[in-house]
Amino acid sequence: MLKNRIVLKVGSAVLVKDQKINLTQIHALSQLIAELMGYYEIILVSSGAVASGFTSLNLNKDIVENKQALAAIGQPLLMKIYAESLRQYQITSAQLLISNYEFDSRKRTQNARNVIEVLLKNKILPIINENDVTATGELAFLGFGDNDQLSAKVTHYFNASMLAILSDVEGYYEDNPQINPNAKMRKIVHSIPKEDLETNPTPNDDFATGGIVTKLKAADFLLKNKRSMFLSSGKKLEVLREFLLEQKHTQGTLFIPETA
Repeated sequence: MLKNRIVLKVGSAVLVKDQKINLTQIHALSQLIAELMGYYEIILVSSGAVASGFTSLNLNKDIVENKQALAAIGQPLLMKIYAESLRQYQITSAQLLISNYEFDSRKRTQNARNVIEVLLKNKILPIINENDVTATGELAFLGFGDNDQLSAKVTHYFNASMLAILSDVEGYYEDNPQINPNAKMRKIVHSIPKEDLETNPTPNDDFATGGIVTKLKAADFLLKNKRSMFLSSGKKLEVLREFLLEQKHTQGTLFIPETA
């Protein structure tokens, strides 16, 4: 029986602490991935390249060329960190740099899909990141949360049943919890109001590019394509672990189509 395929997306706000890659968090994430791979096919979409580069070269991240340079420096550093952390669980990883516009071409999409299938068949963990070095400034650097949108497209075009986003955003609340401490989290969502998709992104970290809005846009794309998304805190990995391995939904928000 074919395993369910899940895309796991982790944001910079989860991986970065004090403007450095949080090795403790990477190791905890690797342990979770090892557990999940016993039951699911996993594709990882990871941010963190710019933050990794920043540890080697302190550049002004507000300048597009600088941010692209930091991504170029940081990508191999980030992959090395992942490789070393995953190795203790006998997991081999592979890097794929993909941009949103790759999915505009059927041929390029199929080529990438073919590679993904080979990797998963051989129990290799694909690690995907936005190709920041060649991406346009409008897409990558003006706060549109590209990796949220990218991970949604990866989920759809690479035939995964669900996208799980680990973020500093713990879920989809009825009101802004930073303003209203009594705001209640929505546990199950079938559709997203248009007005919630049109507010400005509000990243909570120097290296983050999205906030709740980009997650909602990713969820909206998946719902329209009859796929699901689970949003939970990347600092509380047990929430996702319980949801996927024990079918316990205690926290986080599940976006699921009406007919699913």
